[in-house]
Amino acid sequence: MKDKHKISVFGTGFVGLVTAAVFADKGWRVIAVDIDKEKVEKVNNGEPFFYEPNLESLLKRAVFEQKTLTATTKQQESVLETSMTFICVGTPTRKDGSCNLDFVRAVTQTIGKALAKKKDYHLVVVKSTVVPETTRKVVLPLLEKTSGKKVGKDFGLCMNPEFLREGQSIHDTIFPDRIIVGEIDERSGETLANLYAQLYDEKSDAFNSFWSQIYGKKPQKPPIKRYSLETAELIKYANNCFLATKISFVNELANICEQTPGADIKDIADAM
Repeated sequence: MKDKHKISVFGTGFVGLVTAAVFADKGWRVIAVDIDKEKVEKVNNGEPFFYEPNLESLLKRAVFEQKTLTATTKQQESVLETSMTFICVGTPTRKDGSCNLDFVRAVTQTIGKALAKKKDYHLVVVKSTVVPETTRKVVLPLLEKTSGKKVGKDFGLCMNPEFLREGQSIHDTIFPDRIIVGEIDERSGETLANLYAQLYDEKSDAFNSFWSQIYGKKPQKPPIKRYSLETAELIKYANNCFLATKISFVNELANICEQTPGADIKDIADAM
């Protein structure tokens, strides 16, 4: 795959818009896709519709200066014009606690219909937080059914969880501590791993120079870890649960410190 990637990103929420903007800032051609016309218009005007530090300046640079980012409501056309598609739509929790996959199913069907019209290999990447086995048992069958094509031959499939913190999402995308690639086959995983290797190539380009000035440190290539689809899906949930467990544990320690004269929870947390 050439350095000048063409990428479509379905969903312009917290994860999708940040992902699209950072890819575009690298100089790659990116199409952000959303069914909400107002959101699309705002993105094309370089205006974020939620606050995130550095996002507005990033959007304006990608849209107006580099002209690498555009937004559209034309879903199938965006797939036809690109070689890689990221699914970043929401998966809200239902009242019974289950994960609502309606948005994932809807965009997957749309992507599949577009793949039916393509001759070239296309990689589909699930970045939405989904329950284990969703990528293999929900996304894959829908893609093959609607496209009439076979995974591994005509298109690839990966699961690529995100670990972004609200208020730090740009930083976390530029300086990730690891990249997780869940792959259906070696070609799919290699294609996505190569994309990230190029994103974090540590070259002296405009991308690295700009973010070095903003954050006072140079972007570096993180470990790119490749696993099965299911392992990647579970890593996201395991990470969330682990963070929650750590917070609960520190809170309990803080309660003990309050009962222990001379004990300082900040010092204890720092030492741990």
